[in-house]
Amino acid sequence: MPSDYKTGGPVTLTEAQILELHQKLRDMRHDVNGRLAHITAVAELIRIRPDQAREERLQLLLDESFKAKDIITAYSREFETAFGLIRA
Repeated sequence: MPSDYKTGGPVTLTEAQILELHQKLRDMRHDVNGRLAHITAVAELIRIRPDQAREERLQLLLDESFKAKDIITAYSREFETAFGLIRA
């Protein structure tokens, strides 16, 4: 499976670094799940009451999806940095 990344060689992480990266992963999952729950709730409101503040709700859907993407991107950068991954 080809990859867009390569390693800079072996990487050693301390226990503290591993635990910190794991906590950041947990935080990222929590944040993304919260955004997805909000997206689901707004979509449900649009379905139930399509005539009420439709444009505002649609904008919320877009905003939340971009926030979720940004959260994942930020974690991915930290992960790549921690493991010495560089774009090939």
